[in-house]
Amino acid sequence: MKKVVHYVQKLQLAVGALFLTVFLITVVYQMFSRYAGISATWTEEVAMYSFIWSVFMGAGAMVFEKKHFAFTSIGDMINNPKFKALLSIVIAIIMLIFSIFMVYYGYKVTKQFWNYNWVTMPQFKRGPVWVCIPIAGLTSAIYLINNIVLDILTIVKGGEE
Repeated sequence: MKKVVHYVQKLQLAVGALFLTVFLITVVYQMFSRYAGISATWTEEVAMYSFIWSVFMGAGAMVFEKKHFAFTSIGDMINNPKFKALLSIVIAIIMLIFSIFMVYYGYKVTKQFWNYNWVTMPQFKRGPVWVCIPIAGLTSAIYLINNIVLDILTIVKGGEE
């Protein structure tokens, strides 16, 4: 399971990086087109939607590394590995509930906006833009379950990682 979860996280990071690259290229093109007097109305929507994808993919991937939501001030004060793992489980359960809401409501938003058209490019639908929300929620849930299992194993093994 560890290899599969790690592979999913790497894939998610790659997708996020791809959309961040699209965002940056689009913004640079948008700036160039404004100075050159070229009409490029599509760039605003492409930049916005690619940025949304990059943010949600990056946020989901950082959950795997416990870097997205971090309460380090409390965790840094704890020296007992068992108690630290227990705190990590509690935080992960709270985040897991939030991730489940992301999947559920992300699906509802995606379904609702599926047939809406982009303003500047009506041939494109808005639905695929919002698929990133349930994907981020689902992958975050997978990562959190993996982290909970690892923390439980830490507690069972007596604090050894």
